[in-house]
Amino acid sequence: MTITETTQFFEKLLKQTDRKREIRVYKGFITILTNLQNRKLSEGQVSLIENELKTFALKSNPKNKRRYYSKQLNVFKEFLKAEFSLISEGYYTAIGMSLGMCFGVAIGNSFGASGNSLGLAMGMLIGLAIGRYKDMEAEKEKRVLKTKGSSL
Repeated sequence: MTITETTQFFEKLLKQTDRKREIRVYKGFITILTNLQNRKLSEGQVSLIENELKTFALKSNPKNKRRYYSKQLNVFKEFLKAEFSLISEGYYTAIGMSLGMCFGVAIGNSFGASGNSLGLAMGMLIGLAIGRYKDMEAEKEKRVLKTKGSSL
């Protein structure tokens, strides 16, 4: 399937459902595919993406559509991250906050039980700052793939 055909396929599925979870998955695919179309990709990169889309067997009519397409969306995001170094928005911020909280709890425990919440908060803030900085760097390098919001 081409990128355009896949986008049209998910737009058709979007019109057929009223379930919020399915709508979120379909819009996620549509947004990513639209962003990929707007990028200046080489013919080789486009064919690589289209080959990956073919492996998903999207027209297979699965029993549980939301679960199936949600898994395929996650696989597709991982593929884009591995092959093209494209990350979703807020990627480093989320990682920075979670790592900051982990290290903050560890540091808070070393100062005693009363420092635990302070360590958690400080670690989260430091992780947030570092993550936002890394996200801004990735944005400048045009490696951020918009995955949220409606492209309709």
